[in-house]
Amino acid sequence: MLNKPVDFLSPMIIGWLIGNVLWMGLALLAASALSGRRLLAGLGWVLFGVHWLKQPAHYLEIKDPFNVLLTLAVALFCLYLGWIVLARGSASASSAWAASAVAIGGFAYFPFAEVQPLKEWLISETADLTLLLLGALGIPAASGGGSVIVLADRSVEIVLACTAIESMALFAGVVLSVQAPLRRRAAALVASVPVIYLLNLFRNVFVVVAYGWGWFGADSFYYAHNVIAKAGSAVALFAIAYVVFLLLPELLEMIEDLAVEIRRGGGEPA
Repeated sequence: MLNKPVDFLSPMIIGWLIGNVLWMGLALLAASALSGRRLLAGLGWVLFGVHWLKQPAHYLEIKDPFNVLLTLAVALFCLYLGWIVLARGSASASSAWAASAVAIGGFAYFPFAEVQPLKEWLISETADLTLLLLGALGIPAASGGGSVIVLADRSVEIVLACTAIESMALFAGVVLSVQAPLRRRAAALVASVPVIYLLNLFRNVFVVVAYGWGWFGADSFYYAHNVIAKAGSAVALFAIAYVVFLLLPELLEMIEDLAVEIRRGGGEPA
């Protein structure tokens, strides 16, 4: 009889651990950045990798092979970094920077992706600002309720991907984690995060207008959103990254050092 509560709690504990592997991984990476303890970083990378290993099932279900391969690649990369840190004893400045960057970027992104009230707030604010920008440009768009914007009887829904939170969190993580004077880090942050958000609002406006007014015929949404807007976003991110590297040359050095360390598996150079 005494074993029954233990038997009951064990699946609950295991389920809780699996459900919260993301937050535990990020917390360990953050703790390693603050304490400099290699063990915490290694465990954090492993748990973060396990989180990404859980994602391909979702993308298989919705028949998205690109994201299946992408999430598997990220998972293997994180697990490999965990192995480098734990088994090979890597404790370089570049691996510490990577752990700090992922922790900062992760805590900037995942609350909006995983916590529904925060997610809904960010989407709603982005939809409202997009509608405000459309009005300022003299475009007669209107709210369709919630995060839907209507133009010429055609509606576009603003979702999390339309907020640019992924790119902003990425730049925030890599900029804030690099060892450089505060003034230059602040300049790099200003040159990236708010610029990304502002450009993303114009991107949303373009998609709404191109689709609403049928600029590209029957496939207006596809060409506006999947082709032109994505290509424009890629060019803008490359340009912003170039400016950030100019302001923070230490960042490029960290990336190069991390690439070298990954190639040699965390061991000493021959």
